[in-house]
Amino acid sequence: MKFRRIAAILAVAAATLPAAVTIPVKAQKVDDKWLLHPPSDSWPGYHGDYSGRRHSKLTQITASNVNDLSLAWAFQTGQNASIKSTPIVVDGIAYFTVPDNVWAIDARSGHQLWHYHYPPNKGDHIGQRGVAIYHDWLYFMSPDAHMISLNAKDGTVRWNVQIADVEQGYWTTEAPLIVGNHVIVGIGGDLDNLPTFVKSIDPEDGKLQWQWNVDPPPGTKDATTGGTTWMPGTYDPELNLLYWGTGNPTPVLNGSTRPGNDLYTCSVVALNPDTGKLVWAFQASPHDTHDWDAVETPVLVDGDFKGKPRKMLMQASRNGYFFVLDRATGENLLTTPFGPVNWATGLDDKGQPIPNPAKEPAPDGRLIAPDEGGLTNYRAPSFDPATGLFLVSAKPSYSLYFAKPADGSYGWAGADYSLWGNGVLEAIDYQTGKIRWSHELGHGGSGAGILTTDAGLVFTGDGRGNALALDTSDGKTLWHAGLGSPMQSSPITYMLDGRQYVLTGSGGVLFAWTLPQMEAKQEQAAR
Repeated sequence: MKFRRIAAILAVAAATLPAAVTIPVKAQKVDDKWLLHPPSDSWPGYHGDYSGRRHSKLTQITASNVNDLSLAWAFQTGQNASIKSTPIVVDGIAYFTVPDNVWAIDARSGHQLWHYHYPPNKGDHIGQRGVAIYHDWLYFMSPDAHMISLNAKDGTVRWNVQIADVEQGYWTTEAPLIVGNHVIVGIGGDLDNLPTFVKSIDPEDGKLQWQWNVDPPPGTKDATTGGTTWMPGTYDPELNLLYWGTGNPTPVLNGSTRPGNDLYTCSVVALNPDTGKLVWAFQASPHDTHDWDAVETPVLVDGDFKGKPRKMLMQASRNGYFFVLDRATGENLLTTPFGPVNWATGLDDKGQPIPNPAKEPAPDGRLIAPDEGGLTNYRAPSFDPATGLFLVSAKPSYSLYFAKPADGSYGWAGADYSLWGNGVLEAIDYQTGKIRWSHELGHGGSGAGILTTDAGLVFTGDGRGNALALDTSDGKTLWHAGLGSPMQSSPITYMLDGRQYVLTGSGGVLFAWTLPQMEAKQEQAAR
């Protein structure tokens, strides 16, 4: 097992980078058909493909040789902001972001090709999760809720359109999702009492195609606000359904002003991507009073469930429950906690948890599991088809929730104080919801997402600043490398010139790992 300190690997990278920028890749036509079946030399979207499984069929890096992974290159952004984006790779070029910035770099060498900087703005700069690509154009969401279309070849701006008004409290962090001729994006916002939505934008001119509103119109049953849609969804081309997670209702901790279930907050919704019409919805946290949004990735898996073939949707939700749904109909197949959960009295006939009124925030405090950060959060999960394991970065935790009448009926109207939480990577058997194995990630957990491969490997990061490769079958560590700070993004992998690369981001540095060239050639020849 090898451990390389950050100073040493950066010095080696600087000494070995090639002097010239060369990208001898035949240009690929990134259209809707190509996005359905991207080749192994690419990672063209936030999830890699439409399923959200973050699973690669690449097998050059294996359990027997992963210990030989070494640094191919390291790119430093020079920014204080941490990399939270998932890089995309098309035509040998990697595109990635931090707030207000987009880079295009040679995916073989790490050499910068161009850099785009968005003007200073009032948006929330909490993070940025990446770009989408369609034909020759990139689509980037700015912190102040604008969508910018950039020329993928040189980073010049084609158009800039406002998605929401930053002056009202809206902002954006997510990577858009391309479906057909639609650029689909959600919205974030940190002010209470904002209505939220999912929008589809025309990739050519930036005009609005459709808008689906999370919140019913004022005055209707279950009318509320909130439900921010700040993480990208997934898509089933056979059913032609788009799946998106929604956030918590507002006021956040005070539910007395919004009686009822607060549809369609804390939900997974299925939308028609051509019209934006709602097809079905499943509410992970009815009448949420703990800030547990359900924006976590809706992972799409085809397979047997209890002996019957199913088109499934799986989500490990922030509220502590793991859900398996029939994604054609929204029918619940399985609901089970994947860690300590004490806020529900049971499940209703739809498989949705039933909130316990005694566990709502109160002036004298309530002990709640999980804490406000949730049993999981934005960290991308992965699904390994060979083992049937759903891999998720979890944080078993408890928190004290208080109601604060002095804050009034609106606004946050409460507080929470986390008491305990250690991070673990959990491997959940989707057939039963049982945890087959877990791997400790350190106190406070990890911000890293997860990547699995057909070679039986799991790539992720821990809370101590290490990049990890684990054995998918049992979670044992096979390789680790010190990055200097914990990862806040998800690893990806791609193959160029017969070499498989794994990209990991840490702080303001993007690292590319690969096997030594001779070893990679031998592995390729053996296959």
